[in-house]
Amino acid sequence: MAQQLKKKCISERDRFPADKRSIITQMPKFLEALKAELLKDDSPIWDQSYRPPTAFLLQQRKRQQDTTASATGVSSSNASKKIGSGEPAHKRVKKEISERSTGDVYYEDLPDDVVIRAMKAVSESKAINKTEILFPVNVSRDENVKAEEQKRAIEFHVVGNSLTKPVDKQTILWLLGLQSVFAHQLPEMPREYISQLVFDTKHKTLALIKENMPIGGICFRPFPSQGFTEIVFCAVTMSEQVKGYGTHLMNHLKDYSIQKGILHLLTYADCDAIGYFKKQGFSKDIKLARPVYAGYIKEYDGATLMHCELHPSIVNTQFISVIRRQSEILKELIAQRHNDVQKVRPGLTCFKEGLPSIPVESIPGLREIGWKPQMRAHRTGRPLEESSDPEKLAASFAAVLQSVRHHASAWPFLKPVTVAEVPDYYDHIKYPMDLKTMGERLKKGYYVTRRLFMADMARIFSNCRFYNSPETEYYRCANNLERYYQTKMRELGLWDK
Repeated sequence: MAQQLKKKCISERDRFPADKRSIITQMPKFLEALKAELLKDDSPIWDQSYRPPTAFLLQQRKRQQDTTASATGVSSSNASKKIGSGEPAHKRVKKEISERSTGDVYYEDLPDDVVIRAMKAVSESKAINKTEILFPVNVSRDENVKAEEQKRAIEFHVVGNSLTKPVDKQTILWLLGLQSVFAHQLPEMPREYISQLVFDTKHKTLALIKENMPIGGICFRPFPSQGFTEIVFCAVTMSEQVKGYGTHLMNHLKDYSIQKGILHLLTYADCDAIGYFKKQGFSKDIKLARPVYAGYIKEYDGATLMHCELHPSIVNTQFISVIRRQSEILKELIAQRHNDVQKVRPGLTCFKEGLPSIPVESIPGLREIGWKPQMRAHRTGRPLEESSDPEKLAASFAAVLQSVRHHASAWPFLKPVTVAEVPDYYDHIKYPMDLKTMGERLKKGYYVTRRLFMADMARIFSNCRFYNSPETEYYRCANNLERYYQTKMRELGLWDK
């Protein structure tokens, strides 16, 4: 067959347009490569479920490789290389940061020893007050559900039909039970349609099992090549509602999706379900580009498309426990700070000795409670932040941000760093920041003071210099862009350093 194709191409060579005759010269190589691929047992050609990435995703990946190395400035080819003395760049630069004085200001960070001391105090207080652990006063529904799961009173299973391997009887019975749950709780959906999707081999269902019977579930279809999962049905039996099962079901699905490398959930929600999905972190603001999901997800009349983006570092089934733990640590930090503030100090004796006045900052304990000197006097025409109109302040920030974005050295900082591009970035950078995030915060009215805006911008430059070596282009971009940013701030009267 290959020989016949070659002969046909050669015989009809003159019929080809001049700009396409080069295809004929490449034909033998293509046929040889195709033959080799057909002989491979693991070739995607023999995989019926294989879906090639869309052209949009290919373009997006190429764009990320070319222009969105982001604030790390580390390409995928050299992300793990060691520079200079054989020490990783981010560790070597960390030492240099402590040795040089660049004027970088770090805000809102507490020393690690302070946090560790607070965590230890919280753990010790729990160990002492065991009755609160055994009989907690305010237990969330999520904790009750997790307790049931630990006792195996309820179980979660991902089940689905298959045409390529036998399906055990238990799975079939659970699928039948789930079909009944969905049909009963979603009366507007045709029963035949529910049966079709529940038993479709491309769909899976996360089943909530209690006493060996399904009492709820989420039917979904993953699209790994597109990077999202479509949620089709979500329901819990009426008698088991308002117990936290729905939230825990969704958290299990989020963790399952993260394990499979899928970080986006999409669903069409009717007016009755929008409130539930909002509580689970879904939004009507779709962050995915339409070409990614158009033609894949099923559209429903009268329903609203909602989207949830997942963070790969969050274990959603433990999320509430983590937040509660953070709240306890925060209360302990406040208590420790309160103890420092409440210290009684001896009165000042300097006035009895004849001094008419002393600098405010010399009063013992004033700086310890968080007092800071007022800003230096501004030149004529430079507005004080305290008297600035919030709208004018926001407009100034927007002007600075717009100018910084269009600077030639801004390209590494335009978007957040992706884990796919630099896998270990978030292991070293605790507080990431980028210009896109700053733009979103500005729109939401986050920057109510100059200090907040300057802190985020300083974070961008310090993160880049922390992770990258001074010899890299990204390090130079950070320095150049920082100088330009400071100049723009001075022009608008927002810089007093």
